[in-house]
Amino acid sequence: MAKRLILSTLFVVAVVGGYFIYRALRPGADRSLTLMQWFRDKDAHPDWAMQAGQRCGDAPFTFPTDGYIGFLWDDSFRPGHHHQGIDIFAGTEVGVTPVYAAYDGYLSRLPDWKASVIMRVPSDPLQPSRQVWLYYTHMATQEGQSFISAEFPPGTTEVFVPAGTLLGYQGNYSGDPNNPTGIHLHFSIVLDDGRGKFRNELEIKNTLDPSPYLGLPLNGRDNVDTIPVCPD
Repeated sequence: MAKRLILSTLFVVAVVGGYFIYRALRPGADRSLTLMQWFRDKDAHPDWAMQAGQRCGDAPFTFPTDGYIGFLWDDSFRPGHHHQGIDIFAGTEVGVTPVYAAYDGYLSRLPDWKASVIMRVPSDPLQPSRQVWLYYTHMATQEGQSFISAEFPPGTTEVFVPAGTLLGYQGNYSGDPNNPTGIHLHFSIVLDDGRGKFRNELEIKNTLDPSPYLGLPLNGRDNVDTIPVCPD
């Protein structure tokens, strides 16, 4: 009897645990299916995509590139994973779709960065008392051939860049030539560490929900199935 009770309890725990894992991962899985649908026939869904330079209402940032916003901030693809920004897919080949600065800032590119730049914004437009950083990445081929603008070579530090400046082109660089990311731009808003440096972008706690900065529903916890585009 006791053994049967233990087995029943374990079964219930497994079912409940599986349910909560499913609930946590479902939005990301659903977005993957919609993204595949868009890739199969993106010409049938032009209203699903955003355009570079587009501004939604009175949002402070302009959109950094053309494409469909396939994954949102705080989407989960596996237990314990939290996406730190948004992924924008143009549906073109590598090195074709331009990436532009979404806001004025001071651009830096570390010496070993093949696909990424980061821009310091001294005064957060939504909270002027703090400094934030705008991170753009995957701008290279899977082998590491950079698509970043020649104006910003490795080692570039604190170059003022106005909104709308060409930064590079969408690529699929992941750091592993055998595991490309798929052609897109990953864009995130990174917190300052309080000492004038950017925090580690790989941890979601160091990033901000980009929704109010772009005027779009970009929070994966809140937006389960809405395709993010500017409201009419």
